[in-house]
Formats: sequence, structure tokens, C-alpha cells
Amino acid sequence: MTTHTVQFTRPSKPSVPSQTSSETQCWSLAQVEALFRLPFADLLYRAQQVHREHFDANAVQLSTLLSIKTGGCPEDCGYCPQAARYDTSVKSQALMELDDVLAAARVAKAAGATRFCMGAAWRGPKQRDLDPVLNMVREVKALGLETCATLGMLKDGQAKQLKDAGLDYYNHNLDTAPEFYDEVITTRDYQDRLDTLERVRDADLNVCCGGIVGMGESLNQRAGLVAQLANLDPYPESVPINLLVQVEGTPLADTKALDPLDFVRTIAVARITMPMARVRLSAGRQQMSEAVQALCFLAGANSIFYGEQLLTTGNPEVERDRALLNKLGMYPLAAKM
Repeated sequence: MTTHTVQFTRPSKPSVPSQTSSETQCWSLAQVEALFRLPFADLLYRAQQVHREHFDANAVQLSTLLSIKTGGCPEDCGYCPQAARYDTSVKSQALMELDDVLAAARVAKAAGATRFCMGAAWRGPKQRDLDPVLNMVREVKALGLETCATLGMLKDGQAKQLKDAGLDYYNHNLDTAPEFYDEVITTRDYQDRLDTLERVRDADLNVCCGGIVGMGESLNQRAGLVAQLANLDPYPESVPINLLVQVEGTPLADTKALDPLDFVRTIAVARITMPMARVRLSAGRQQMSEAVQALCFLAGANSIFYGEQLLTTGNPEVERDRALLNKLGMYPLAAKM
């Protein structure tokens, strides 16, 4: 009987910056891509070291996201079922009433969330849109929750109004690398994103900014997204990493699914390059097994969106999340008093 010997070739070790420089490192695209190409165990070990240096590795910050105005968006983001031009199951809904938002915030707080995020499907809010949102921010803040909003592009002065109302975080994702951006979105450009982030920083608001992976981008482009985030000055306090949710009717509905281990790698690289950030598991978590989520926590994720709905897509149920955290010996981050 003939036997065959399988030979494995040990890859050359990529050149990556030392861990001691990670907090102040200006990350080149080549350096970030080198992190992605590390052996999986080495990458996770490195990410764990960075994570444990700055955080309790078993504590998870819980955020709840509510769509306060749904659908009818004029943008053409290829992943988004809220775009008016796509035929999806999402039905447009006007801005919610204040009492309904507060009721949802109370439920979120009772379930253990410490941050309440309000999202509206606008290209950017007009002043008449912003005024009722300012009231929502004030009232949610009064409940003892951290507040976050994602309302699209902001004009001059709007970020300061949100800050004055008590907003803690503003979310505005870069979505993907600059080189891949116009493959996904054509109704605005990358600089529009950066301009809004600059207005948010100028208003002394915390930045929540991440992206979406699994949209058909290359590894190099995935590295480009992380490099862009890590080189913001300063990098975001919260970094939501979304896995594409393939929604029927959107242009990206038939995109080939990303390998789960590539998603874990993205979490690890985000942790290494942005050591003090809350790296959040966001959209797409409902499609992840418990094992993949556990690897994400091992790779440095320390925040999740918590609740049964993320804007218009599903999310694991509260009890399911609680059970998973219990299995892993993890626990929710306590609210700041």
C-alpha cells in the first residue's frame, strides 16, 4: 500500500510593530495587513495581551440600539434595507414618540444595558428633525443611561446641540476601506464621513465608529478599514464591527459569506490597533455560533449590542446572551454611578 506524506510549509513570520508601541502607533496598511496574516493562535495571543493590559477580560459592556425613525433613506448603501430605492421587507416608520422611546430605554436598562443608542434613517437631520431627538437624548440621559445617536451626516453646530442635550457618543461608521467605498455607496463619499467625525470631535463628543466586513472586500481592503479607524486622531472610543447581514432586495444580498475565522481575525486586529477602545460585536451576531462569539471575546471584543432587534435586523435574545455569558464565566459591565 502506498502512503503519502503531507508536508506543511511554515510561512515566514510577518513583520509587525511591537506590542509596546501599540497605543501610540501610526499604523501603515502593510503593518495592519501583517497582523491579519499572523498565525491564528499568535494573533489571538497578541490580542489577549493587549486586551488584558487595559480591560477586565471577562466584563462585557451591553448596549441596546433602537430605530427611532425607520426606512425611507435616500442613500444607496448596498447593504442597507432602509434605503428607499430597494425593495425589502422594511416598512418606513415616522419618528417615534418620546414616550415610546423612553419605554424602550427603561426596558433596556432593566435588562442590564448601560448604553442606549438611537438610530434614524436620514441622510442627515434637518433642524426640525433634530429638535425632538434632542428631547429624547435629555430624557434617556435622565434615566441614568449613557446615550448614543446615529442620525447620518451632521451639519455645523448640530454635534454641539447633541452634546449640550447630554449625548455621550455619536455613531458614524466608515463602513469599509476608502478604496472599496464606491463599490458599496455612491450617494456620498468617504470625505463626507470624515467631515462628520471631525464635527463630532470638535463638539467634544465620544466617537463610535466602525465598519462592516463580509461585503466582498479583499483582505487588503479589510486591513484598510482597520488602518483608517486606528489612525483617526484619536481613534474611536467605541468600534462596532459588523458582519454583513444579507438582506433580500439589497445589492449585497448574494455576497459570498465571510469565513467566521476571518471575522474573528478582524476583531483581534481591531483590538491590537485600538487598545483602549470598546470593540463591539454588532450586526450579524445572530448568525454566529456560540463558539465563534466565544472566539471573538477571546480576541478582544468587550461590548455587544444587546436586545432582540438592531435597527431592522434581528439580534440574539436577551436570555440567550445571558446564558452564553454565564457559560463563559463573563458578566455585564456595571453601570457608572
